[in-house]
Amino acid sequence: MARTNYLFTSESVSEGHPDKVCDQISDAILDAFIENDVKLGIADESKVNTRLGCETLCTTNKIVIAGEGRGQAPLFHKHGNKAVVNREMIAQIARDVVKDIGYDQDGFSFYGADVEVLLHGQSPDIAMGVDAKKKKGEENEGAGDQGMMFGYACTESEVYEKGSFMPAPIYFAHKILKVLSEKRRAKQLFDLQPDAKSQVTVQYVDGKPIGCTKVVVSTQHNAQNRNGKKYTPGMVKDLIGDAVASALPKGWMPKKEADFLVNPTGNFVVGGPDGDCGVTGRKIIVDTYGGYAPHGGGAFSGKDPTKVDRSAAYAARYLAKNVVAAGLAEQCTIQVAYAIGVADPMSLYVDTHGTGNTDEKRLAKTLQEIFPLRPTAIRRALKLNRPIYRRTAAYGHFGRAPEKDGGFSWERTDLIDAIKRALR
Repeated sequence: MARTNYLFTSESVSEGHPDKVCDQISDAILDAFIENDVKLGIADESKVNTRLGCETLCTTNKIVIAGEGRGQAPLFHKHGNKAVVNREMIAQIARDVVKDIGYDQDGFSFYGADVEVLLHGQSPDIAMGVDAKKKKGEENEGAGDQGMMFGYACTESEVYEKGSFMPAPIYFAHKILKVLSEKRRAKQLFDLQPDAKSQVTVQYVDGKPIGCTKVVVSTQHNAQNRNGKKYTPGMVKDLIGDAVASALPKGWMPKKEADFLVNPTGNFVVGGPDGDCGVTGRKIIVDTYGGYAPHGGGAFSGKDPTKVDRSAAYAARYLAKNVVAAGLAEQCTIQVAYAIGVADPMSLYVDTHGTGNTDEKRLAKTLQEIFPLRPTAIRRALKLNRPIYRRTAAYGHFGRAPEKDGGFSWERTDLIDAIKRALR
């Protein structure tokens, strides 16, 4: 029997967290490659020339960008038989991201950091498994790698934001930091710096979230306020308290002062990549469901949409969300698995956690018929061959509103009618 009364904790990190700086740089580079394809007319809903697996490392005034890829001039050019990346353009993309985040500090600055670009051409052995093949007139592009991917959706956040379909702990952990970031950028909380983390512990009664028992926020700040007084954790707590409370439903803030922790280790002046090294792909639980649901084996950022680590995870979320939005279950987990170079998935698993009103085996069959999970079909249906990725690299890839230019297309709920018709 499932537990109904319990505590569950999730964390989030801001766009200035070292790992998230790296995720955003990797995804900004991916956007630049795809945008270049669009300008050259070699990208459409079913194909994209770009291949990219881009990893970034950030530390004190140092940014290292490595990986493999394929692209067109001016980002890539041929030198003999080798593809050579335009290092100056890639370095400028990284600096622009750092500037936008807000880092202009002695230990990490958009203009002062040394940027080393080590991207190289994609291995032909990897490309061979991915590039489109024709079989009986049908496109049969293989998956970019083996692996399993998960999607999840639930109804518990719907009371607070219609259409999010996310677990409450990660939803509110993200929201706290988004509010602080907005106020920092608007100069309302001028003394905050970009690096921050949040953590919320949500109490569940009868399986429903009712409030927070603990809230933790660690946020980088200036050493002194405008009056020249040195900041203490108590002063930072007073500074951000109202903003944090505004991100939570009424009555959700912990009642006891000791249950709202701000910078519990003391000062947080040295932060970002100057305080701690960052690497792409280290915040995969923050990127997804806050530990409330499974995560597959791979990270998302820096990977083009031929890589099913990313595109199939988006597809699995899309299907799970439409199942829940259709009223077929209060919770839905979907797993899909692939072999490298093979178009059709190895398996599809659907679990409605005892909350569903239809047979899960039939539901799994129906979903595959309505939404083929071959890589090309996923990219075409979700319009993933667009420069829409940097925006995903902070505050979660899921639970966001679909955007007019195709961003967060996997958050649409346009399969509801088709699923219901098929299950009649």
